[in-house]
Amino acid sequence: MILIADSGSTKTDWCYGTEIANCKIVQTEGINPFHQPEEKIQSIIYNELLPQLETPIQRCTAIYFYGAGCLPPKTESITRVLQNTFPEADIFIETDLLGAARALCKNEAGIACILGTGSNSCLYDGKTIIQNIPPLGYILGDEGSGAYLGKRFISDCLKGQLPEILRDGLQEKFNLTIPEILDKVYRQPQANRFLASFTPYIYEHRRMTQVHAFLLDCFGEFFRRNVLMYPQIFPVSFVGSIAWYFHEELEESAHSFNIPLGIFIKNPIDELTRYHFQLSEY
Repeated sequence: MILIADSGSTKTDWCYGTEIANCKIVQTEGINPFHQPEEKIQSIIYNELLPQLETPIQRCTAIYFYGAGCLPPKTESITRVLQNTFPEADIFIETDLLGAARALCKNEAGIACILGTGSNSCLYDGKTIIQNIPPLGYILGDEGSGAYLGKRFISDCLKGQLPEILRDGLQEKFNLTIPEILDKVYRQPQANRFLASFTPYIYEHRRMTQVHAFLLDCFGEFFRRNVLMYPQIFPVSFVGSIAWYFHEELEESAHSFNIPLGIFIKNPIDELTRYHFQLSEY
C-alpha cells in the first residue's frame, strides 16, 4: 500500500491503495509542523487517520507526505510520528509547494501557486523547484490567501473602508465583538484559520462592486509581490480552495497584468495520486 498526503493548515487529504484503481481518499484535520507540536500531530494520525484506513498499517510500504510548514528541521516531528506508526514504510516528506507543482505541471515547466488558508508560489522546471518567493506567513505575507482576505476584509469593515452593511452583516453572522476578534487574532492559537473562516462571507458578497474591487486589489497584491518577481513568466496554475472559488476574480486580475494562466485544481490529491502511481509503474 502507498499512502499519499496533501496537507494544508486547515485539512489533510490522504489517499491510500495498492494501485490507482482501488485508491480511497479520507480526510483529517490539517497538519503543519511549524505550528503544531509533535503530540498534536500524533493525535491527528492516531485518532483521525488510522480509524479510517481499511488496510492494515503493516502493509504500507511508502508514504509521500506533502505539507505546509514542511521545511527542515520542522519535518523531524512528523517523520518520527509517521515512522513509529508505519514501521515498514519508507517516509518521504516534501513541501506542499512541490506537491502543488507536481499536481499542476507534472513534468512541464511552469509557475505553480497555492491559494488556500495560506499562499505560496514557485518557478518549477518540470522536475524541481528552482525559485520560490518566500510567502512569509499571514502576518508578513500570504497575499491572496484565505487568511489574507479575512485579515484585510475585517480591517476594512471595521475601519469604514467598506459599506456599513457589510460590517453589520459580518458582526451579526459571526456574533463577534471587536475585543473578541482581537483576542482570537492576537492571543488565540491558529489565528490564520480564524481569519480564513471569513472567506465564505466574502464569497457571498463578491458581486458587490466594493467587494469585487477589494478582491481584485488583494489578488493584484499576490501577482505583484510574488508571480511578477520571477525572471520568467510561464503559464500560472493554481491549487487551493481560494483559487478555485474566486477563479473569476483571479483571472480578471491576471489579465490586467498580462499574465498567462494555466489550470485550476481545487484539491491536488487526485493528480498527486496519478503522479505517484504512474512513477511506480516504471
